[in-house]
Amino acid sequence: MDLFNNLIFGFGVAFSLQNLLYCAIGVTVGTLIGVLPGIGPLATIAMLLPLTFNVPPVAALIMLAGIYYGAQYGGSTTAILVNLPGETSAVVTCIDGHQMARQGRAGPALAIAAIGSFVAGTFGTLLIAIAGPPLAEVALKFGAPEYFALMLMGLVAAAVLSTGDMAKSLAMVAMGLLLGIVGTDVNTGVQRFSFGVAELSDGIGFIVIAVGVFAIGEIVINLGNPEERRFFTDKIGRLMPSAEDLKKSLAPILRGTALGSFFGVLPGTGPAIASFSSYMLEKKVAKDPSRFGHGAIEGVAGPESANNADAQCKFIPMLTLGLPASGVMALMLGALTIQGIQPGPEVMTTRPELFWGLIASMWIGNALLVILNLPMIGLWVKLLKVPYRLLFPAIMAFSAVGIYSVNNSSFDIYLTALFGIVGFIWLKLGCNPAPMLLGYVLGPMMEEHLRRAMLMSKGDPSVFVTRPLALAFVLATVAILVIMVLPAVKARREVIQG
Repeated sequence: MDLFNNLIFGFGVAFSLQNLLYCAIGVTVGTLIGVLPGIGPLATIAMLLPLTFNVPPVAALIMLAGIYYGAQYGGSTTAILVNLPGETSAVVTCIDGHQMARQGRAGPALAIAAIGSFVAGTFGTLLIAIAGPPLAEVALKFGAPEYFALMLMGLVAAAVLSTGDMAKSLAMVAMGLLLGIVGTDVNTGVQRFSFGVAELSDGIGFIVIAVGVFAIGEIVINLGNPEERRFFTDKIGRLMPSAEDLKKSLAPILRGTALGSFFGVLPGTGPAIASFSSYMLEKKVAKDPSRFGHGAIEGVAGPESANNADAQCKFIPMLTLGLPASGVMALMLGALTIQGIQPGPEVMTTRPELFWGLIASMWIGNALLVILNLPMIGLWVKLLKVPYRLLFPAIMAFSAVGIYSVNNSSFDIYLTALFGIVGFIWLKLGCNPAPMLLGYVLGPMMEEHLRRAMLMSKGDPSVFVTRPLALAFVLATVAILVIMVLPAVKARREVIQG
């Protein structure tokens, strides 16, 4: 009954004119950046963060969330029609979705992608509503040792489970932790790593790092990639899938939703991993696996459901534990702190309109996305023809204005440009910057909880292994490292022996 009453309250918040408007803006922008290859939700949210200063917290979070899950919808459009994934999670959709388009079945492919995304998004939102309150109640019982151990586990998991080399990911986490402690120590008043620069006494701004690394760095990288967009279908044809298509798609949609929900709560895993896992599962359980790669509708239904369920469920650890499970969630966490809201389980009790209003807005947003993605396909296809070289000057100018408007400081512009160069170098070296952002966001909180734990135990580090929950998190961290490192050690030993 409490869940029902809370959802009614949430819909009351979400259906206000202001929040509906920001929800519509968020999902529209999300669809747009999902359709346009080379931008992505991470860079877009980073660019829009400065604007959230003048927006009420609920509306700001609703808009940013809409951008994130909206991008998962939009990515499928380009994957199917142009064989060019607008989002990394839509790479798998290209395999069978584009083949369907070449066979004159672009309409059913797009419709199944939208239906699967809607079902997965609806289920993911329901899961947040059901799992959120119990998780928050457990988290309220955490002390400083439990929080430190949990955040340590989250950072290690994010590093070892993220795409790319594990050692590089761990190095990026360490880099984020170091960037997070720049500035004045709140306990002693001593400046750390500011090198006598007065502007660094308050630390490096979250928005400066986010825009520099994820917006500017990504733009420079994308400018070096050749643009090649080939359209194999000019006419979408009938949108409604046949009864046979729906029958074939039902089980993959449900399996993809379940798989995406599981990956959604794991730190470091993104929608791309969920969609790829779903595709492999569908190929495994299919009676005729040879159909995959030649226009099997199950290869669209499963992955599209998985990546949307993953995107929705990423909000569970962020909203209930204050633990971001991905780079985008770290930006969401940053948006909360910018608004003066302390992330964590207290949000549900101190700001219920934020938690339940966001959940209700996700149902509204998912419904809006079906409306946006099917009748407006022609418009999205036309936007695809805009060359990226014409988009990037506007993006750069918009980013610079947003950064300057935060503190009216030209130093922030220079610092953002510096992080843009650093971000470009990281990407060229194959270093994924997302773990760095998680380390930067969680670093100061980890330091604070570590200090509190040491004060509680009078300097005795055994406090992390004598308290059951903290010990469980520490053991889980060790287990994650061992499980991920052992195969690499074994492979290296085989190479040496061979």
